[in-house]
Amino acid sequence: MNAFVAFLHHLAFLAIMLMLSIEMLTLKQPLTLTSARKIQIYDAIYGVSAILILIIGGLRVMYFEKGADYYMHSAPFIAKMILFIIVGLISIQPTVTFIKWGKSLKQGIVPTLTDAQSRKLRMIIHAEVTLLVLMILCAVLMAKGIGYLGD
Repeated sequence: MNAFVAFLHHLAFLAIMLMLSIEMLTLKQPLTLTSARKIQIYDAIYGVSAILILIIGGLRVMYFEKGADYYMHSAPFIAKMILFIIVGLISIQPTVTFIKWGKSLKQGIVPTLTDAQSRKLRMIIHAEVTLLVLMILCAVLMAKGIGYLGD
C-alpha cells in the first residue's frame, strides 16, 4: 500500500509539472479561443493535482511512511513545504488571470493578452517549475536522511 500511495503522490507531482510546462508553451503562441480554453483546463488540472499532493502527502506523513515526528525534524521536508507554499502563492496571479478569461470566452471573445502580460505569466510559471525542481532535490535529500535534525 505504501508504494501505491507514493506512486499516486508522484503522479500528481508529475501532472503539476506537465500542466505548467504545457501552459508555458501554450502562452508562447498567439492566444486563440481554443488555446485560452485549454489553458483554463490545464490550470484546473494543476489545481486539482496540487490538492491531491497535499492530501496524499499528508496521508503519507501521518500513516504510510516514517511518521510525522520524523518529517517535522527533517530540514529538507520543511524546505519542501516552504517551497510548496511559495509555489502556491505565486500561482495565484496566473490562475486569477485565467479565471477572468471565463466571461469573454463564454461570449466567444479571445481574451486580451499583451506580449508583456504573456511574458510575465510565462516568467511566473517558469519560476514555479524551477521551485518545483528544487522540491525534487529536497525530496531526494529527505529520502536519504540528509538534514535530519532529530536525535
